[in-house]
Amino acid sequence: MPDTQQAAETSSAAPPAGSGVDRFFRISERGSTFGREIRGGFATFFTMAYILVLNPIILGSAKDKFGHQLDAGQLVTATALVACVMTVIMGVGGNLPLAIAAGLGLNAVVAFQIAPLMSWADAMGLVVIEGVLICVLVLTGLREAIMNAIPQQLKQAIGVGIGLFIAFIGFVDAGFVSRIPDAANTTVPVQLGAVGRLTGWPVLVFCVGVLLTIALLARKVKGAILISIVTMTVVAIVIDAAADIKSWGLTTPKVPDTVLATPDFGLVGHFSLFGAFGETGALTVVLLVFTLILSDFFDAMGTIVGISAKAGLLDENGKVPGIGRVLFIDGAAAVAGGVASGSSNTAYIESAAGVGEGARTGFANLVTGGLFGLALFLAPLLTIVPLQAAAPALIAVGFLMMTHVKHIDWDRYEIAIPAFLTIAAMPFTYSITDGIGAGFLSYVVVKTVLGKAKEVHWLLWGVSALFLLYFAIDPVEQVLGVR
Repeated sequence: MPDTQQAAETSSAAPPAGSGVDRFFRISERGSTFGREIRGGFATFFTMAYILVLNPIILGSAKDKFGHQLDAGQLVTATALVACVMTVIMGVGGNLPLAIAAGLGLNAVVAFQIAPLMSWADAMGLVVIEGVLICVLVLTGLREAIMNAIPQQLKQAIGVGIGLFIAFIGFVDAGFVSRIPDAANTTVPVQLGAVGRLTGWPVLVFCVGVLLTIALLARKVKGAILISIVTMTVVAIVIDAAADIKSWGLTTPKVPDTVLATPDFGLVGHFSLFGAFGETGALTVVLLVFTLILSDFFDAMGTIVGISAKAGLLDENGKVPGIGRVLFIDGAAAVAGGVASGSSNTAYIESAAGVGEGARTGFANLVTGGLFGLALFLAPLLTIVPLQAAAPALIAVGFLMMTHVKHIDWDRYEIAIPAFLTIAAMPFTYSITDGIGAGFLSYVVVKTVLGKAKEVHWLLWGVSALFLLYFAIDPVEQVLGVR
């Protein structure tokens, strides 16, 4: 939401100064209102509700070493449960509009890299270990120290890169952009639509949704993003009933036969903390946990910095308020995900949709977390929003986050080159972690060749070395004979 709109809305609709809830969450102090927090909470939920469908698909489609698969219904319950609890805890404890759910990419690592080497219980045990180690890093102050060691303009580049990344996610999720099959024998990785042009009603819903969203934003309409999501969901339901559509993707916009579903908590607590050591050996376990930690650590770091920057919550030194609590809760979310057998949970970049609606405090998380709680029982009703109706929010928020590029000094190559690589690598590799790694490594190299190596914080040297190992993990594993 533009700053001018925020200021106007704050002056006309600020919550009562004497409200205990307002003081606890610092709603007025941060220039927000209860209405904007609530709208933001809804927007964030609808933008990330796809995880209730996608996480069970990813985890449920894989088999462990013994050929066992996880139950889809139990995975839905585990996904919603952890997202509900940890999002509320982040709201109350961290006071940031930062929702939490099963991490995409992390769940793929668990499903397709870790589970085939051991049982599902052992794999989830490694997720718990990963989360515990991250919490230890927080308690020792190392994780916060690393965040504080990052130059301010590189942090802004992280936010811009995330903006492009989530816009790309929106285009891909909606089917506006698709991967060209390798069989096409072309070096072009993506194309317009599924066949080089736009086809089908679902993509039309997305296109209209984008136009509606940007029109509402340009007119500075309150609740622009949420209005667009709800409106296009209704349009999608009508179109689905009237037209012959093969597939909407993960979520079909149909009015459900029933609105109630009984949650199945059968997977909760089904993990083995040290079983993996007996199945694969200590060295393999160390490398697997290292991969999980590095991905979770910097993916969450980038998300937290990016969302906080967009919300205008960074202080004059570029620090996130209450960062110690925020980082610890994020680490605890990984533990909770492993305990519930729902994979590692982490901060969600889709929280930017809520920030775009004006959310500035953890009060928005109470709404988002509450909706995930309802999803335990009302999954048929709350999962009718198709990606084509929710994705326009990501495009709009991508634009809003892109505006921070103006704060980067493009005339200073020592910061401009790392900033560019950070921004470019995130959407091009489809990974926040890879973008941060590219930025860190190039920052260290450029500073060194310019004779300014002493200006690089020692923690960035250490982290860059870890990223070098991360990017070279395949030859390292071959040398060590892990494969």
